[in-house]
Amino acid sequence: MKKYSFSNDYAEGAHRNILDAIIKTNEIQEFGYGEDSICKEAKNILKKKIKNMDADIHFVAGGTQANLISISAMLHPWESIISVDTGHIISNEAGAIESVGYKIIETKGHNGKIVIEEVEKVLKINRGIHKTLPRVVFISNSTELGSVYKKEELQILSDFCKKNNLFLYLDGARIGSAITSDSNDLNLEEISNMVDIFYIGGTKNGALLGEAVIINNEKLKNNFKLNIKQKGALLAKGRILGIQFRELFKDNLFFDLAKYANIMASRMVNAIKKEGYNFYIEPVTNQIFPILPNNIIEEMSRYYDFNFYKEVDKNNSVIRLVTSWNTKEENVDEFLNYFRDIVNMKLK
Repeated sequence: MKKYSFSNDYAEGAHRNILDAIIKTNEIQEFGYGEDSICKEAKNILKKKIKNMDADIHFVAGGTQANLISISAMLHPWESIISVDTGHIISNEAGAIESVGYKIIETKGHNGKIVIEEVEKVLKINRGIHKTLPRVVFISNSTELGSVYKKEELQILSDFCKKNNLFLYLDGARIGSAITSDSNDLNLEEISNMVDIFYIGGTKNGALLGEAVIINNEKLKNNFKLNIKQKGALLAKGRILGIQFRELFKDNLFFDLAKYANIMASRMVNAIKKEGYNFYIEPVTNQIFPILPNNIIEEMSRYYDFNFYKEVDKNNSVIRLVTSWNTKEENVDEFLNYFRDIVNMKLK
């Protein structure tokens, strides 16, 4: 029996609207490298969504590409990036940033979010000709722990970065889940106004592939496309990326899919709490981190895929469960029924 996966939100292919659009436009000739009519249409739609017609928008295939290209465009060789220690560029990208010569300075965070006081410590320590010069602050929304930045938090961080001559970059791989979270009070327009560059993630929210990099800072727009080309990320058939975002954003589909994933996760949260178990941090998006007895985790792993996160003590550990735009209610119900059966078997 094949295991059902709650290990990520990109295990399925793509929403049918995207597949239908690819088929419908398949034999129409278009220009290459993102200069096609579909990409242009998608960019205009996104500019209207963020209410910034002056933004530059570029499509790339994946999140690591988006991070590497964007961050490298912001830095001189002697400059560095500040990231919370759970940041994606530290924990999940095989040293992509370091591979092109840029240092990442880790800081302690709170629930996956960066703490300004910790950034200030970095700035005090990294001075003079013997240290790299911090220039980019890296954050994710939602974070690697599924938490979200509040409007006030992001505004304070944005103001701090401007005051200290730092660029603020936001990894938006799961920005859909962040914006549609019940705990969120930010929208795309506000995010766009507060950060220098961010990207909207399609891969983890119903697209076959694709992220939309949005540049708000005029200083960072020049020759950005050359950087994409140099890093091997400029697709000849860029139309494929444009189709993803045209279909996701021409109506409310992007947000509907993200909201649905959050709702499925919330159902799991409520049921797990009802059985008396706690979470590593309070869940608010489609990534949840329950603390469970190791014997229950072992039993669950017979039929379900998920991620081990960390050990709490010799008897309990934290796992990560992730729901997607395509997680069916029956899949969640089956999982929760199985979970209750394990608990009732007194495997605690």
